Amino acid sequence: MTTSTIKNTPQHAMRTAEIVREYGPFNGAERVHGVTHDGEHVWAATDGMLIAFNPENGEITQTLDRACDAGTAFDGKYLYQIAEERIDKIDPANGKVVASIPAPGHGYDSGMAWAEGSLWVGQYRDRKIHQIDPATGTIIRSIESNRFVTGVTWVDGELWHGTWEGDESELRRINPESGAVLEQLEMPVGTGVSGLESDGADLFYCGGGGSGKVRAVRRPKGTRQ
Repeated sequence: MTTSTIKNTPQHAMRTAEIVREYGPFNGAERVHGVTHDGEHVWAATDGMLIAFNPENGEITQTLDRACDAGTAFDGKYLYQIAEERIDKIDPANGKVVASIPAPGHGYDSGMAWAEGSLWVGQYRDRKIHQIDPATGTIIRSIESNRFVTGVTWVDGELWHGTWEGDESELRRINPESGAVLEQLEMPVGTGVSGLESDGADLFYCGGGGSGKVRAVRRPKGTRQ
């Protein structure tokens, strides 16, 4: 297992996040934890329920009764959901858990993403991102941050993660090899980021914690490959 340390970012890399839309709060959901995107719908983890909604109109299209304590991911077929000390692999068609693996943080995990055949799991207070084997939960490598880590997402070979400390939150693009911070998107004061996921194109979807909302944030054009 290898470890990379995230370095300080230059001030010119800081931008203001552009929030283009808000969704929710959703009925029966007090908090939003993990967020993922299945290519058509956004999924939000809300304590005991996974909610899928249409990002075009905000309409809820599906709900699954599942324990949802933290991050959510989608591998193209299955959902992955952190539930206390485990990660459940869920069939979105019927909500059944088809497999479970131990979560690397043993109950102290935050965001999660799928990329390159691996799960990438944030550790909030440990300030780390772990790349893990989705079949066993084995940690392959770790990246250290100098800020609390919430949501995690990959898009076009870029690794982004959310931070949330006090009233301040950011989206950070980091070098997945060296851990260096390349760019920061600063959220408005008091607007927390719990989960984070890209739609693969122009937007990030950010879980809003206790606000019960999901916010769409524009992805900067300057980061495109």
